[in-house]
Amino acid sequence: MTLHATYDADNIFAKIIRGEMPSVKLYETDAVLAFMDVFPQSEGHCLAIHKTATAINLFDVDGESLAALIAAVQKVGAAVRDGLKPDGVRIAQFNGAPAGQTVYHLHFHIIPVYDGRALGGHAGGSPADAALLEKTAEKIRSAL
Repeated sequence: MTLHATYDADNIFAKIIRGEMPSVKLYETDAVLAFMDVFPQSEGHCLAIHKTATAINLFDVDGESLAALIAAVQKVGAAVRDGLKPDGVRIAQFNGAPAGQTVYHLHFHIIPVYDGRALGGHAGGSPADAALLEKTAEKIRSAL
């Protein structure tokens, strides 16, 4: 998919927003949603998305929506830091397939990094166990 594609309202994140697909939610407002990544690169890997902006990537979003989204990234990132106590936290955002984007709905990855533990591949592997995601999510939620 190019950087100039048309937004697809049936992408997986749009379906999560509409409640058509399940997710393990961490934080939600009228504007944003943060939830656990089902293909985590590390324990606590989560995503933050805007609920009403139909932006595919960073270049498509209006400033007000981006401001709300990045504020949520900061808030959830701090909760990941405080709730899981990783050694670092990676914030990532991809624009276009060649850059690694696999879902064409603007989103940010919040990835805890632990010394001595390699990160899993991006958007690969097997889905995480829902019960384990929920257990990790509770630690993050408790720090919000």
